[in-house]
Amino acid sequence: MRKDILSPQHPPAPFKGGEKGALIADKLQISENQVSNTIRLLDDGATIPFISRYRKEQTGRLDEVKIAEIADEYRRLQEIEKRKATIVSTIEELGQMTEELRAQIEVTWSSIELEDLYLPFKPKRRTRAQIAREQGLEPLAKIIFSQRPFEVEEIAKKFILENNTLPQHPPATFKGEKEGEVMTVKDALSGARDIIAEWINEHSGARNRLRSFFEREAIIYSRVVKGKETEGDKYRDYYDFSETLRRIASHRLLAMRRGEAEGFLRIDISPDEALAIELLERLFVKSDNEAGQQVRLAVADSYKRLLKPSIETEFAQSSKEKADKEAIRIFEDNLRQLLLSPPLGQKRILSIDPGYRTGCKIVCLDEQGNLLHNETIYPHPPQNERSQAMKKIAHLVEQFKIQAIAVGNGTAGRDTEQLVQNIRYDRKVQIFSVSENGASIYSASKIAREEFPQYDVTVRGAVSLGRRLMDPLAELVKIDPKSIGVGQYQHDVNQAALKNALDKTVELCVNRVGVNVNTASKYLLTYISGIGPALAQNIVNYRAESGMFTSRQSLMKVPKMGAKSFEQCAGFLRIQGAMNPLDNSAIHPESYHIVEKMADDLHCSVSDLLADESLRKQIVLEHYITETAGFPTLQDIIIELGKPGRDPRETIRVFEFDPAIKTIKDLRDGMVLPGIVTNITKFGAFVDIGIKENGLIHVSQLADRFISDPTEVVSMHQHVSVSVLEVDEARKRIGLKLINN
Repeated sequence: MRKDILSPQHPPAPFKGGEKGALIADKLQISENQVSNTIRLLDDGATIPFISRYRKEQTGRLDEVKIAEIADEYRRLQEIEKRKATIVSTIEELGQMTEELRAQIEVTWSSIELEDLYLPFKPKRRTRAQIAREQGLEPLAKIIFSQRPFEVEEIAKKFILENNTLPQHPPATFKGEKEGEVMTVKDALSGARDIIAEWINEHSGARNRLRSFFEREAIIYSRVVKGKETEGDKYRDYYDFSETLRRIASHRLLAMRRGEAEGFLRIDISPDEALAIELLERLFVKSDNEAGQQVRLAVADSYKRLLKPSIETEFAQSSKEKADKEAIRIFEDNLRQLLLSPPLGQKRILSIDPGYRTGCKIVCLDEQGNLLHNETIYPHPPQNERSQAMKKIAHLVEQFKIQAIAVGNGTAGRDTEQLVQNIRYDRKVQIFSVSENGASIYSASKIAREEFPQYDVTVRGAVSLGRRLMDPLAELVKIDPKSIGVGQYQHDVNQAALKNALDKTVELCVNRVGVNVNTASKYLLTYISGIGPALAQNIVNYRAESGMFTSRQSLMKVPKMGAKSFEQCAGFLRIQGAMNPLDNSAIHPESYHIVEKMADDLHCSVSDLLADESLRKQIVLEHYITETAGFPTLQDIIIELGKPGRDPRETIRVFEFDPAIKTIKDLRDGMVLPGIVTNITKFGAFVDIGIKENGLIHVSQLADRFISDPTEVVSMHQHVSVSVLEVDEARKRIGLKLINN
């Protein structure tokens, strides 16, 4: 399980500030002092959640996002610094290092510019220019490149005769000539141009100008691969497509790249060729004489054969990285909202994993999510044992004192939900539809087998659905985040970057909510600041062997729980019913003495402070400022004293779909329906309206004003009202418009 990118197990090199600190501060628009202090904290083994929550004085109240950006940027600069050292060493070994080149390498912090500086010295395969050099044509190339007035062919003839190049050094593969054949003027000029083309390609100024031109003018084109028109029909929108690269939406670019990877599309990125060549000519062609014309030919060849493919590859990669970043950001936002979905809390739950032919799997759970009972009912076709199923559910609700029913929203979900709504119970029972995304992944996982070794996947899946209702965060941490179904093109983006981002998101959510150390699973504990898989298992083992923790301090008895780990995790672990009420709050043990001093000064107990708002209003924060605890920490303490241990998540609400809508055939244009937002992408939001197919609210239909990001208007699991704009039954597509924004 991955911890923070700069975790205690992988500390960065000691931060020395200087140029790197200034660069980071300038890029992120924060002070150098904030950068320096943050890096030092990370270097000391502090995690991002801990720093953002408990070290606000040192960071200047930086949030988790900004702290992570500092860490990422510093790591990037460290990698560039290492690359610089390698390049300098290599060039020095070649004996070609100059003071000017060394100075250029030292001042650049762009990996692209650094590689441009190294390009002339980089080991190459046997290029056309290298072959020409082997023929002794480099002096001729230099003469031509000077573009002084002379007859080019005469110089080439004279050069061939004087150097007697070919008879002594017959080319093996020179310009298609047969081995041993005498070099012609045409061959010599062609070889010289090959050398000039390579010089142009390796000119860092030319490459940078061309990059700027690509940045402004490059167009991305996609065309269907001949013969793949029918097979690749889902990419029909991109069979003859073009758009300015800098403006293309991330989802379109990722779709095109997927079509290319699957062999249906060909992609090209290029600006206007004539304008690109003209840009290079202005840089290199200094004369209209014969030598200048040779350079002009070399420029065109260099662009088409060397520069354009190279710069195109760069922009293909950078545009893909940009699209990946945007897709991952959307995935992170959706996952964060999903993980922080309102929990039902500790209730007795009957959970149903619906199905038709194989029946509906039922499980009953106690308040802690422990499995009490399981069986299968068959209320739907082909068995149609509806009456028996209803009686069974009613009996189980009574027998196990069920307080809520969770119904999976997959196959047969609506039919099952309507079934349980029509049952008469002996008590008030809330009924919820629960997303099944990722449930099958969990039920077949190693984690599920460890939790329920004696049960099959259907029982495990039903248990997971019930536990999701009870506490979405605690249950969803057991599933690979990208399997939860809240992103776009998750299989097309950089998988390492996606995993890092989603793991970080899970960790930040878990620490934001905090966990009850006496009930949390080892999987949930693993994400707590300063706790890894081994320590999480040790906590669970200690709890099983020695009983429940009665104080945060007792955590120090857990094997491998050192002072540093305790510092990092203690504030995020809750102990309900502890003798010290602060142990069930987000106030860190290092600040307990401050609260105790506040209570002493008011001649009351800590418990009195927690219970009496009028006492808290008498506290003068200035009296408690110290070198380590300033206003940010003291303000957090006062806020937490007013709501110790309170879950920051919202309260869950019951939702009901339109009972008249069961399939896509029931939809008509203009209908107004209730729905739940299930996924948000750059181009819009998907909404569950109670049938198998989700509808799409295109970004243009989310508001009566222009919005660039759907998250400005909607959030995951938001209850919305939508009107039906269009129904494409054949393609199973439903267009919607948001009407309650």
